[in-house]
Amino acid sequence: MKDEIFFNQSKYIKEMLKQFGLEDSKPTKNSMSTEIKVTKDDEADSVDSSKYQENPKNTHLEDLKHIFRYIRGTSHLGLWYSKGTRLETIVYAESDHASDYVDCKSTNGVCSFMGCCLTSWFSKKQTALAISMMEAKYVSAKKACQQALWMKQALIDYGIRLDNIPIMCDNKGAIDLSKNPYNTLELNI
Repeated sequence: MKDEIFFNQSKYIKEMLKQFGLEDSKPTKNSMSTEIKVTKDDEADSVDSSKYQENPKNTHLEDLKHIFRYIRGTSHLGLWYSKGTRLETIVYAESDHASDYVDCKSTNGVCSFMGCCLTSWFSKKQTALAISMMEAKYVSAKKACQQALWMKQALIDYGIRLDNIPIMCDNKGAIDLSKNPYNTLELNI
């Protein structure tokens, strides 16, 4: 084991589950069903956990409990690196144009890998309405750049310096727009 290192957060997870009284909850390996479309709950209110933190409904609390059960079921997972692993870092950007049923806003998705390990992942609804797929992908690529810069800075604390972190985006228009320092989406007049 001297030639490898394993990182996980099992101790933190146990403490968190205990804090919320969920240490005996039934674990699950699935974070969320992909078949469920979150639209409206029984009282016809829009369902989006981040919007309703002040006044959560039962649907939000059930989603939260499911997340805790997922974390409990996967607390043994972590990042494993063997000696000599290349710490090549890459960030992927994705978006789904106008997918919100209520306001037609897009959602960003960003994930980053260091070596063969997924080190971060997040998704967030865009704050402005994208009028095209290219614009939605461009906004997602900008979020991926922010993540890459954060990772680059964080790795300096561990004595690791990365010159380039590739950002992967699957839309040629968004890629071309990101290469143009004078693009019309951010032109300040």
